[in-house]
Amino acid sequence: MPDTPAEPIPLDPPRLGAPAIPFRVRTTMGERSLADYRGRWLLLFSHPADFTPVCTSEFIALARAHPRFQALGCELLGLSVDSLFAHLAWLRAIEAEFGVAIPFPVAEDISMAMARAYGMIHPGDSSTATVRGSFLIDPAGIIRLLAYYPMSTGRSVEELLRSLAALQEHDASGLSTPADWQPGAPALRPPPQTLEEAARSATPAWYHQTQPTTRSRKTVKP
Repeated sequence: MPDTPAEPIPLDPPRLGAPAIPFRVRTTMGERSLADYRGRWLLLFSHPADFTPVCTSEFIALARAHPRFQALGCELLGLSVDSLFAHLAWLRAIEAEFGVAIPFPVAEDISMAMARAYGMIHPGDSSTATVRGSFLIDPAGIIRLLAYYPMSTGRSVEELLRSLAALQEHDASGLSTPADWQPGAPALRPPPQTLEEAARSATPAWYHQTQPTTRSRKTVKP
């Protein structure tokens, strides 16, 4: 039977800093719900269809990077509007043709209910071509990152890992991460809130002060 969301689907799309929308779905590894991932990070990602070139490349890349996500305490959950049986056939074909076993569950969404709830399909659009979204959900069930890609453009697994590490660095230290930041590199202190705090700065660039971090690069390096 098709998957059934755990709660009524809201009309508003997901937002950064908002609770993730509850779900309960059938997957290639049994039933999964949002509650199952409480206490760990979750990368929820969707793809337009099984047996498509870009999606196949993404699944291979994510499978190979799976240990690195696990090292950061993050689980992966794929989603497609195709059926569970199509998922099973596709994953078996990937293993047979490319020698890569997919170590994470892939959920079916035949009714497109979950895709619509997460803003992967616009209301009134019956096409699944827009279903390529990525959501990083933290251990408390809050959406911390969301991104949508067109059907023709594959995601960067390295950027997903970098973003995950950056969010975890912020949670651990309160620091922000600059452009192109990598784990182990200095991060940015919160800016001064008063003239007195700005005057105490050791550098004229009081609005841009870096600070060493202690998080290891090994958690995201291959």
